[in-house]
Amino acid sequence: MKYYIIAGEASGDLHGASLIKELKSSDKNANIRCWGGDLMKNAGGDLIKHYKELSFMGFWEVLKNISIVFKNLKFCKNDINNFKPDVIVYIDYPGFNLRIAKWARKKGYKNHYYISPQVWAWKENRVNSIKKNIDSLYVILPFEKAFFEEKHNYQVNYVGHPLMEHITKRTLKNGVADKIGLSSNKPIVTFLPGSRKQEINKVLPEFIKIKNQFPEFQFIIAGAPGRDIKDYNKILKNSSIPVVFNETYNLIQLSKAAIVTSGTATLETALLGVPQIVCYKSSLISYVIAKVIVKLKYISLVNIIMNKEVVEELIQNNCNSKKIASTLKKILTEAMSTKIKNDYKKLYKILDKGGASKITSDLILNSLSKQK
Repeated sequence: MKYYIIAGEASGDLHGASLIKELKSSDKNANIRCWGGDLMKNAGGDLIKHYKELSFMGFWEVLKNISIVFKNLKFCKNDINNFKPDVIVYIDYPGFNLRIAKWARKKGYKNHYYISPQVWAWKENRVNSIKKNIDSLYVILPFEKAFFEEKHNYQVNYVGHPLMEHITKRTLKNGVADKIGLSSNKPIVTFLPGSRKQEINKVLPEFIKIKNQFPEFQFIIAGAPGRDIKDYNKILKNSSIPVVFNETYNLIQLSKAAIVTSGTATLETALLGVPQIVCYKSSLISYVIAKVIVKLKYISLVNIIMNKEVVEELIQNNCNSKKIASTLKKILTEAMSTKIKNDYKKLYKILDKGGASKITSDLILNSLSKQK
């Protein structure tokens, strides 16, 4: 069968790659065309657009690049019509994907959505579009099932979180620190400043200012997939903090603590058991708009799922070097570190359903076989 998969971010690329592997394992004749990244391409998808051409963070940033967004929408529709897939699978990225889904429904294509848009946080009116245009929705957070089924009378499939597939099997191999070029004499703190240029430009300058306050630690930056060393060097300038690509999980596991930009990385860090500070900073316009329309108490997935402050969040004006340094000192204490790790263990149990990609792949294939 023919599958058209659309992911617009680094996390979508990761989960899309796992889904492609499962689809190809179950459907030997699978022909998969995709928007995503290198991981989806390496998994066997025919990559049409890379997510680094697509991801704009914040309301103002999207508005500035609106002409590019419209060009991509037009290109995507033409590409789908030329390919004529049996099913379109959307992975998160709702601003783009829901527009395509509405158009695709009118054209008679089957729409399946893996990793629901976060309509429980903002833009709840998007539920109407989902109910009207999506044939099957696969959710990855436990409270999302109740949100859709009890509040909106829309049946969904809770498949567990796909990160569990990557993290439950991870072991830190001997010699990793030497391979990366880290000192064995100093404990490590890792910076994860996000995958978008706008994120890196906003938060990394604040991160690197704290280095001299912690001479007993070595700091390292986890380079994001799809980014280039130039994205970091223009900020680092004379700083001696190294940037390491393609070793993010190893870096986290080697660390005593991590300073993380809000997003999937907060959940990855938690599931790897490392105390963290969650940071977020955007343009003033985007922040003001978000404050008005976002309905959440927390911004990090860890705190949202647990419905309490497991990890401290430093947002906008609080995302500054002084606050980051004082919070880092706090989470490095044995008492606070232990408390955070105990909450992480509870989170781990909540999210483990036994393989989200395999469950989702089976549900997609079963749905398509019934239609045939």
